[in-house]
Amino acid sequence: MVGIIDYGMGNLLSVFKAFEFIGADVEVFNDPSQMHRYSHLVLPGVGAFRDCIINLKEKGFVEPLNENVLAKQIPILGICLGMQVMAAKGYENGNFNGLGWFDAEVTRLTPDQPSYRVPHVGWTEINSSKNSPLFKGIPANADFYFVHSYYAKCADPSQVAATFEYGGNFTASIHRDNIFGTQFHPEKSQEYGLRILENFIKIE
Repeated sequence: MVGIIDYGMGNLLSVFKAFEFIGADVEVFNDPSQMHRYSHLVLPGVGAFRDCIINLKEKGFVEPLNENVLAKQIPILGICLGMQVMAAKGYENGNFNGLGWFDAEVTRLTPDQPSYRVPHVGWTEINSSKNSPLFKGIPANADFYFVHSYYAKCADPSQVAATFEYGGNFTASIHRDNIFGTQFHPEKSQEYGLRILENFIKIE
C-alpha cells in the first residue's frame, strides 16, 4: 500500500488521484506512528523549504522517516519540495538543515539568460538516467511539468537521476538506494508522469 504523508503542506489530492488512477492501493495519513503500515511512501510538497522541515519536525515525522526509509529501506518518492527537503541544506529565506539523505544543497534557480524567468513554470524536457528504475520505459527527452524557484544542487553526480536545461543544467530527479525524488510533478505530467508513479510502486 502507498502512504502519502500529510504534514500540512502539499497537493495531496492530486497526488492521491494520480495513484488511484493507476490502480494503486493508496492512503493519505497524518499519524507518524502509522508509517510502518505502508510498502511505499510519498512525500509531496508545495511551498518553502523552511516551512517544510519545521512541519515535519513539529508533527513528529522526522524520526519515523529515518527509521522506515534509512533503516528499513522502504521506497520513498519525494515530489518537488518533498524532494528538496531530502537534501542536507536549504537556502530559501535563510539557512536550514534538511533530512540529509542526499549530499545536496537547495539553492535558487539561476538561469544564465534573462529570458528564462524564475519561477520556472511549465513543460520542460528532461535528460534521464537509464540506471534509475523510476524512468524505465520513458523515452529520452520526455517532458514533464515543473513549478519551482529552487533546485537541489548535488555534490555527488551519481545521485542525479535526471537533469533539465533552463539557461543552465539543473537537477530534475535524484536517486539513492530506495530514495527517489522528482523536482517536476509526475501527478501533473500526464502519460509519462503516470508511468513514473507506476514504476515507483513496482520498486521493492
